[in-house]
Amino acid sequence: MIKKKILITAGGTGGHIFPAYSLAKFLINKNYNVKVTTDKRGLKYLKNYKELNLTVIPSSPLLKENILKLFSSTLIVFYAIVKSTLFLIFNRPTLIFGMGGYSSFPICIAATILKIKFIIYESNLIVGKANKYLLPFAEKIFVSHKELTGISNKYDNKVFEIGNIVREEIINANFSSRKVNMINGIKILVLGGSQAAKVFAEKLPKIFVKFKNSNIPIKVFQQCQKNQNEQLSQFYQKAKIDHKIFNFTEKIVDYYSKVNLVITRSGASVLGELVNVNVPFISIPLPTSADNHQYKNAEFYQKKGYGYLLEEKDINCKLYDLIDNIFKDQSLVEKILSSQRQYSDKEIFKNLINQIEKIVNDKN
Repeated sequence: MIKKKILITAGGTGGHIFPAYSLAKFLINKNYNVKVTTDKRGLKYLKNYKELNLTVIPSSPLLKENILKLFSSTLIVFYAIVKSTLFLIFNRPTLIFGMGGYSSFPICIAATILKIKFIIYESNLIVGKANKYLLPFAEKIFVSHKELTGISNKYDNKVFEIGNIVREEIINANFSSRKVNMINGIKILVLGGSQAAKVFAEKLPKIFVKFKNSNIPIKVFQQCQKNQNEQLSQFYQKAKIDHKIFNFTEKIVDYYSKVNLVITRSGASVLGELVNVNVPFISIPLPTSADNHQYKNAEFYQKKGYGYLLEEKDINCKLYDLIDNIFKDQSLVEKILSSQRQYSDKEIFKNLINQIEKIVNDKN
């Protein structure tokens, strides 16, 4: 029996890359012939996964700051579409799965030219620019949540809610029965996405010291940029705060199991993971995110009762009081956990394979 070919295209940050890797592994185990295209940014995360059949295709957003940047970025996009077209001619897949972001754009445009079916995936709560342009040509757009905004009603028949594509170890783990309390102090995990958040290392330690000075036990696991490691570690040592500093890690699930509170950026991928691992979180959106999508993600999760939203401008004046309230009132923790336990993405891959096979087996 000939294996059906599926191409997954993903690039950029870990928010696109790790769901793509999880999907690739699942499809490989289902006996599909899987290839993956990525850009240079995505390659640094995927290059160690030897089981993936990787091809690098350049990508760029259209940069409109000045005429020179617009010209050069347009050339990169044009070259990427040409390279994608040649790649698809020689490696014609049955179906293409675009993980969103501008790195998926060239392959999906080439697929349109060559009349190859493709699906796009939108994990955020507002449809991204690339997916918005691609939607008229796509077979389907898979979305994490039906509350997504930015899609015209005329494409309602293309929208299918599947949930968050999260890492396999999260799907397989059982977090629902674990106890999360702060009786013995605050064990806090600070995340800034795959890029880390420079501002978190600059502002949060001073707030954590206030808890130490108030005789509230606190332990900090903090992700930061490599050039911040030494300064941050020295600060915590001087303050006598129990801590562990780390940079990018693929073993983030290990940290989830050790903490009772998370402070994080508001990428769709990390919020999707946190609601599945059942841990309270404070989400601080990146103010410069495209179309303010991180704020919309955080706002959605707060309205659902899964966590708290705090804007970056309010870190200094509001974060301490928010953490202090959570620490002193266990009912706030229980309320969040109760809401989170009503949500699960354990059926995500079942939902995906059902839809993929429908499209793959459609002869039209």
